[in-house]
Amino acid sequence: MINRRTLLKSLALGTAALPLGSAFAATTPKAETQFLFSLNTSTIRGQKLSLPEIIELAARAGYDGFEPWMMEIQGYLETGKSLASLKKLASDAGLRFFDCIGFPTWMAQDAAKSETGFVQMEKEMGILAELGCPRVAAPAIGTEAPLDLMQAGEKYKRLLELGRKTGVMPQLEFWGAYPSFYHLGQAMAVAAAADDKDAKILADIYHLFRGGSGFEGMRMLDGHAIDIFHMNDFPADIPRLEQQDKDRVFPGDGAAPIKELSEVLKSKGGEIILSLELFNPTYYAMDAEYVITTGLNKMKRFF
Repeated sequence: MINRRTLLKSLALGTAALPLGSAFAATTPKAETQFLFSLNTSTIRGQKLSLPEIIELAARAGYDGFEPWMMEIQGYLETGKSLASLKKLASDAGLRFFDCIGFPTWMAQDAAKSETGFVQMEKEMGILAELGCPRVAAPAIGTEAPLDLMQAGEKYKRLLELGRKTGVMPQLEFWGAYPSFYHLGQAMAVAAAADDKDAKILADIYHLFRGGSGFEGMRMLDGHAIDIFHMNDFPADIPRLEQQDKDRVFPGDGAAPIKELSEVLKSKGGEIILSLELFNPTYYAMDAEYVITTGLNKMKRFF
């Protein structure tokens, strides 16, 4: 009868004899995390500035890039200007297109609505590719609860294939107050079901809180799973389920454990984009340059 010590010794020797490609390789040390700072244009939407004006302000404030919404890009094109001119504006200002916010219904359970969403997503990815924007947010617009997470994973896999075709990769996004897709755990399940090396999750401080995810789950995502992270904070004096997008405040001005979260993100390694995304009407009444400069400075307190 083989005793435990003999068995362990045999297993160790057997593993050592395997070809190099047969055993798990030694873990490669992670590169130091590099943070880039982005402005989501929703932060100063109330000031009703044009995209060229936003680009000028973001560059002057010291951002590395920005995150426009598709409706703003379409509005720019409707003035008769071209994608090439918009790309040049950003390039001349030293800003990168980090990501774009759009709302195609690619994940919808209704087959016709889902197909329409894929067609729209491909069209919008083409626009973003011309701008040199490598990412697009992919929320669960058009879905209803309960959501079959395995089926959603199959659709996300298809969307990732479309992303590789166009060069614009979809970032799976969940919203804390959205009935069908509100929790980090759901996003992780869909990403896992896609079984794809390019799967990414776009998380947000407000949405992690509002949907009840909390922040400890972020420890389970390594740097490969996160390209971009939305920065904001939430007030302590409004019950969680009553909070709305408009209640978001500057990072560090609310109750979020941002110092602890910053340590988690710093441990990921690689490049992570921190994008300031606010919808606060109080800030909309302020000078736009003051708002975005203040927001950038408050992010840099932690990163």
